[in-house]
Amino acid sequence: MKFENMGIEKLKADLTRLDEVMEKYGLVRAGQWDYERVTYDRKFEMREGIYYLRIQGYAIDGDVDTFKATIQLMTPLLGKHYYPHGVEYGADENYPASIVNQSKKIIEEVKSEIEAFAK
Repeated sequence: MKFENMGIEKLKADLTRLDEVMEKYGLVRAGQWDYERVTYDRKFEMREGIYYLRIQGYAIDGDVDTFKATIQLMTPLLGKHYYPHGVEYGADENYPASIVNQSKKIIEEVKSEIEAFAK
């Protein structure tokens, strides 16, 4: 599921500041990066299954491995994990309303904080 037109996909931000904001909202980058891209995930465990809110971005300046990069954020995604295949993001997935609403709230709050220092 894509969270389109929420405005976060228009933001560009310093990687270090971005890491701080994302961590505050439970969005973890961990080992999910390469020299040009970053992925932040928040895991939701429910009776219905395991879901991930994912916010991705790519470096428009600098390199991620040096922690000196400007990141262009992309459209956030919500996916459901299927063992052992991985996470599916399709529009035909059934997402609990509570997870969708919580994800929207997180995206809005993250966006608001990032706007304060966005480039």
